[in-house]
Amino acid sequence: MKYQILGKNLKVSAVGLGCMGLSHAYGEPVDKDTAVKFIQKAVEAGYTFFDTAEIYGTADDPHINEKIVGEALKPYRDKVVIATKFGITFDHDSGIIPLPLVTDSRPEVIRKSVEGSLKRLQTDHIDLYYQHRLDKNVPIEEVAGVMADLIKEGKILHWGLSEATEETIRRAHKICPLTAIQNRYHMMYRNYENLFSVLEELNIGFVAFSPLANGFLSGRYTADSRFTEKGDYRAVMPQFQPEAYESNRKLLQLINDMAEEKQATPAQISLAWMICKKPYIVPIPGTRKENRLIENIGAADINLTAQEIAQIDKALAEMDMSEVYGGTKVINK
Repeated sequence: MKYQILGKNLKVSAVGLGCMGLSHAYGEPVDKDTAVKFIQKAVEAGYTFFDTAEIYGTADDPHINEKIVGEALKPYRDKVVIATKFGITFDHDSGIIPLPLVTDSRPEVIRKSVEGSLKRLQTDHIDLYYQHRLDKNVPIEEVAGVMADLIKEGKILHWGLSEATEETIRRAHKICPLTAIQNRYHMMYRNYENLFSVLEELNIGFVAFSPLANGFLSGRYTADSRFTEKGDYRAVMPQFQPEAYESNRKLLQLINDMAEEKQATPAQISLAWMICKKPYIVPIPGTRKENRLIENIGAADINLTAQEIAQIDKALAEMDMSEVYGGTKVINK
């Protein structure tokens, strides 16, 4: 198994598991026992890095994802790294789909969140604790101060930011050093590559969520694909609209050609591209299928040279692509 290092010393498997979809994403919820066993299969397959959040849940149980992760990983707690997040809730009254996110990072709310997460995760510490989204009503310095206190108390070991900008990163890092940021990143969404220099300067890792563009870069969908399950947001994502497949034909061909050359799958090439680009980038794809679980972790065994990475980057920079889903609306109340 190949490992990457986040920050100074947080060693994780080169591919992590994004656990969100095991409770509520892309259609109907899965059975809790099935989800627990699935995560345990991930440990057996070599995954050591698991990502969840207090907000990942269902209408019946808003925090079920942390409960699933906690139950699944309890027998392996000293062998795995658990990341979770605080600071947002869903705006169920907006009528907007996907549901907007409402931020709240007041110190007293963070304190309540961390205690809830520790209980649900059945652990005495959280390895990596992210602010899920910036709260414009609470200075990041104040949030960082709370993180410093939680580290001193042993309740968290490392902290990070999600969807962070350079200014926020620098301000937060001055108060309490960051271990990682978690931003959207994949071949169709390279917006945060301008952060690489500051991450290297400050020794901060990059955790890439949605690294397969919500599954589009796996190459398993066509213009005829339809997403009809209730709650499957891919039905409205621009990259999955019928006309987008022609717009992205060159991109998909690039990935397919490289996959054939490396005797790999398109998904593995998409993940290996970022793993091999920087030693501090860790993708966290999500899946509910065991064969995809094995396929994704297999990306860590694929070597792309610096020259091959540069060739891919040049092609991506010159390529026309469709619009791509860029995330849900954030509301600061």
